[in-house]
Amino acid sequence: MSRAFAKEDDAVEAPIIPARAALPPGVTNYVTPQGLAQLRLEAAELEAERTKIETSQSDALERTRKLTIIKGKIHQLNERLATAKLVETEGQPTDQVRFGATVTLKTVEGGKPGFIRKFTIVGVDEASITEGKIAFVAPIAKAVQGAKKDDIVTLHLAGKEEKVLVEAITYA
Repeated sequence: MSRAFAKEDDAVEAPIIPARAALPPGVTNYVTPQGLAQLRLEAAELEAERTKIETSQSDALERTRKLTIIKGKIHQLNERLATAKLVETEGQPTDQVRFGATVTLKTVEGGKPGFIRKFTIVGVDEASITEGKIAFVAPIAKAVQGAKKDDIVTLHLAGKEEKVLVEAITYA
C-alpha cells in the first residue's frame, strides 16, 4: 500500500513512559512518613503539569503526546499510592534494625577494615543512594534487618564477603 493513503498519525511512535522503581511481586509497598509525603507531593505536581499541558496552546499532536506521558505517570503513581502501607518510624525501639532505621556499619573483616557505612532503610520510591537511603528490598538492607547493636553481620558485596559491626541504630 502506498504511504500516500496512510494517516500522518500512524508514523508517530507511542511515547515511552518510564517505569517506577521496581517492587517485587507480592512484596508490601512500605513507606516512611517522609516517603508518603513525597509521593503525595509528586501526585500534586503531576496534576498541575497535566492541567498546564491541557490548557497550553501548543501543537495538538505534541500536547497529546505530553498528556499521554503525564497520564501514564499519574496512573503508575496512583497505583503505588493505593498500595502504600505507612510505617511510623518515630518511637521505634532502637535495639533492632527495622524498616525506617538509620544504620551505621563498620567493616571488621574483608573489604576495607574500619570503613563506615551509614544509610536509612526506606521504601522503594524514596530510595536514593546520594541521600544515603536504601530500599528495604536491597540486599544490604535485607542483610541487616533484624540485627541488633554490636552484632556482626555478613554482607555479600560484588561477589565478596564482608563482616560488619552494627555500630548504631536510630529512627527519625
